[in-house]
Order: sequence, then structure tokens, then C-alpha cells
Amino acid sequence: MNIAPDPKSIPQGTPLAPEPNQAAATASSATGVLTVDLDAIVANWRKLEKTAVPAECAGVVKADAYGCGADQVARALANAGCKTFFVATLDEARVVRAAVPAAAIYTLDGFFQNTGESYAAIDCKPVIGDLNELAEWDVFCRRSGWTGGAAIHIDTGMNRLGLTVAEAQGIIPRINAGDHGITLVMSHLASAELLNNPLNARQLTSFREIASLFSGVPASLANSSGVFLGAQFQFDLVRPGAALYGINPTPEADNPMQPVVDLKARIVQVRNVERGETVGYGGTWTARRPTRIALVSAGYADGYFRAASANDGTRGAEVVVAGKRCPIAGRVSMDLIAVDITDIEKNAARRGHMVTLIGEGITVDELAHHFGTIGYEVLTSLGKRYARIYKGGEATPKEPATSADPAAESN
Repeated sequence: MNIAPDPKSIPQGTPLAPEPNQAAATASSATGVLTVDLDAIVANWRKLEKTAVPAECAGVVKADAYGCGADQVARALANAGCKTFFVATLDEARVVRAAVPAAAIYTLDGFFQNTGESYAAIDCKPVIGDLNELAEWDVFCRRSGWTGGAAIHIDTGMNRLGLTVAEAQGIIPRINAGDHGITLVMSHLASAELLNNPLNARQLTSFREIASLFSGVPASLANSSGVFLGAQFQFDLVRPGAALYGINPTPEADNPMQPVVDLKARIVQVRNVERGETVGYGGTWTARRPTRIALVSAGYADGYFRAASANDGTRGAEVVVAGKRCPIAGRVSMDLIAVDITDIEKNAARRGHMVTLIGEGITVDELAHHFGTIGYEVLTSLGKRYARIYKGGEATPKEPATSADPAAESN
């Protein structure tokens, strides 16, 4: 049975049973329950790590670990052996530093004047992608004596952040002079998820040439999808983000990652709708038969996009009710989703039961398709009204990955 009543009454050991110390949260008046499987995140990281051997595998935990909880995720990954983390902002870096005191942390959005002390206070390295930033960083380091290091970001085709290749060539004398304080040289792939996109080869060639001039400095190019482009893209360090959280890094093939999140929301009412009556705002969905509708306590305020709505000409997204996929009926509203449950047993879905929005075969990528977006946006949009449960993530012995590892060869 995949539908359960109020979590407070769920027997321990069932799929929806909360951890004992989380029972209070799930028994509250939360919109629903978002469960994050930390063991799955660790398993995904280990698969990526083995695929990238001998490169180091970092963890990208920006945007609150893609909505999954940066402190919990970083701690679980560090326990598994991850030594380097990437975030977007200093505020995010502070959260991760509190969780992983000994890890290397890079902040992707760059360095701003008068923020040097903040970087030094938490031993965080800025990713510098502009000559003005580099000059400001140098001033801070000279005046303070700080030697914590920084990364240099080079633009090889994204046309977003990063020094141009010509600008990067201009700082090579600094690298050759030694004591330069640069701990990583990196670029970012624009189309890594598209296996045969010619931009991948152009970026690889450009980065390989410029990175070779940064003598002795580790290099990094591959994001989640880039890890699967082959060893030539992996260099010294890979930076997976979305793949850690179960999003498919190889959309032209089956997803090699384990699912990470399970999202359930509560039925607040079940009602009957006569044939010919409409459901929801605008009356865009008409019952073609006597219909039972379950009103579910989640909506676009909770990150369940309005684009998943159904109308008389278009089928929308589905949710799992009592183990069966059921279609949305009408428009998704701010706090509610209407679901057609006519085809399940009459007593299988009642007020207070939970339905599955993500999980039980409904993937983040499938929902992203209905939303007209990508899995990244789905995860980072999941609202704060959900009670969050974390399972797994306990420290476990880490087997060293080697190129002779059969699992590494199979990946």
C-alpha cells in the first residue's frame, strides 16, 4: 500500500514511517513530506568517483545542495570520502564549512572587493573569473598575508563567467614565477549532456591547451554530464552536481544514477464531480464521466509548477495514489492539485492519506518534462512548506578506487 494516513500513525518500518526523531515534523500541518536519501547521494558520488578515476571527484552543493540540504549532504559526502566542495556564494560556503570543517570549499560566483576577510574566516577559496577580481584578490592577500589560495576560471565557450583565453595567457608569467596562490584552473562545459555536440570538442581543445600552461596547477573541466564524456574530459578533478541528486546526466541514454528524493503530499478532501462539470480555475477540464477528485495539499507555491496542469485537450502530469498512477484534473493552483482517482478502489484514497508526487516510478526528470523545464529547476524549487526527512548518510568505510577496480572499468 503506497498511500498512508497521517504519518504519526504509520507503523515504524513502513515506506512512509519517519525516523523516530522526525515524527514530530511529519505529524505537523506541513504541506507534505520530502524525503532525501543520503545513502543514494553517496552511492551516486561513488559511481561518479569510480567513473572518473584517477581524477578526484568533488561535490557541488550550491543552492542548498540543489534543494536537498547542503549541511546534511555535505556531511554525508565528507563521511564517504569527498574532500572538495563547490558552492555559489559565501553564505552557502559558511553552511558547508560548519558541516565539513576540514574540506576544501570553492565559491563559484567570484570575489568581490572587501570580502577577503570573510573568505579567510572560513578558509574558503574564491573562483576568480575576471582580471579585476584577481587584482582585488591580490591586494587582499598582500595586505593580510592570507595564503588560502584561489581558483582561476577560464571561459572556453560558455560566454558566461571566466577569463578569456587571451587574458589567461597573460597571467602565465605569474604562474611560472611560483608562489602564485592558484590552487585550481577550471572551465565549464556548455553542452556536455549532448554527447555529439561539437562544442564539447572545441572546449576540450581550448581548455587542454591553456591548462597545460598552468604548470603544476590541478585542472578541472567536467560537470555531471562531462564525467561521462570520457577520460579526456576528466583532468585532475571533476565537479558533479545534478547527478548526485538523481538527475540524469546522460539524457540521451538511461539514467545511471539512483533516485534521491521522494515527495508526498496529503489528500485534504475527496469529492464527487458529475459528468459535464468542470474542475479548477478557468473550467478548463471537464469530467467526461461521474468522477472522484482528490484535492492534494501542494501547488505552485510549493514548487509543483502550473505547467503540469491538464485541460480538455492536454493530459498533464500524474501522481501515484494507492500504487496507481492517476492524472491531474484541471489547473494546478497555488496550494492544491486536483487528481482524478475514479479508477482506484473507492476506499483506497481518503482524507489524510498521502499521495506520491516524486517517487514510485515518477522521476524528477519526468516531472521536469511536464513542467517544461529541467530537473535542476524542479529540485531547487521544492518549497519550504514540506517537512524534510533524511535517511541514511552514516559514515561507512570507503573502498579506495583504482583503475583496476572492475566497477571502474564497467563505468
